[in-house]
Amino acid sequence: MSCQEEQLVKTICDLYEKISNLESLKPSQDVNILFTQLVTTCIPPNPNIDVTKMCEKVQEIRTKLIKTCGIAEGYLEHHFSSILTSFQDNPLNHLNIFPYYNNYLKLGKLEFDLLTQNLNGFVPKTIAFVGSGPLPLTSIVLASFHLKDTIFHNFDIDPSANSLASLLVSSDPDISQRMFFHTVDIMDVTENLKSFDVVFLAALVGMNKEDKVKVIEHLQKHMAPGAVLMLRSAHGPRAFLYPIVEPCDLQGFEVLSIYHPTDDVINSVVISRKLGIVGGISCLLKPCNCSKIHAIMNKNRMIDEFGAREEQLS
Repeated sequence: MSCQEEQLVKTICDLYEKISNLESLKPSQDVNILFTQLVTTCIPPNPNIDVTKMCEKVQEIRTKLIKTCGIAEGYLEHHFSSILTSFQDNPLNHLNIFPYYNNYLKLGKLEFDLLTQNLNGFVPKTIAFVGSGPLPLTSIVLASFHLKDTIFHNFDIDPSANSLASLLVSSDPDISQRMFFHTVDIMDVTENLKSFDVVFLAALVGMNKEDKVKVIEHLQKHMAPGAVLMLRSAHGPRAFLYPIVEPCDLQGFEVLSIYHPTDDVINSVVISRKLGIVGGISCLLKPCNCSKIHAIMNKNRMIDEFGAREEQLS
């Protein structure tokens, strides 16, 4: 690494030390300032930084930092979902109070466009979002603006997150009829996964490589052949904030495209299709070749992540 890149990594590690000394990761002035500094430091694209090749100490800090970011994001979403559900009218009319709402709007448009391109115009009837959380903005944005007839099933292991998410959409006459929440570990969901045309996997489901691959293997085993798996990953210094998903982690899937943002957005998006037999036609295409993956690079589009979650609405 160059001196500039070494200084960047040092800055990230120093910020982790400050964050780890906070009394709480719940939203506060100190928390907001430190995490804003962290994200601002990691955002500038730098393909020369490969976190997988760094020393053991830095790798350990990265692992802890990803977990810490996950906890802080959970608190942030819970905080704003609680505020939103306190509105007397439809809470979905006030989503713009969430500081990253515009990012989700752009992410939803981007992912809808990528889905449309890779599905040749086919509109999915059912979508699963794994790791949806208390503020399932990806599902809400897609359901509200892009996939207006699609049914969304949101899975999360946290019952309190699903309770808030259910309450959030319950006042909307349309979304409440098309959005369902299930409190369950996705590793315990088997046959039901075959019913989804598209499965989204949130970035923080499986915070380390081993856990992430286990989830992907489970989805590959139980998803329907030809169904699409959309994942969030990270590239360059952004991988200090989120786990990396590599094409060769997706055994049994054909990787259709990868999007690496080059602006002030964190997550990369990986789109893949499960191999198998669909309607008597083989989808068993060539196994993934990491050196031949098509990457979509667009400087004007933003990506962010988080989720959708559980608890069926009646």
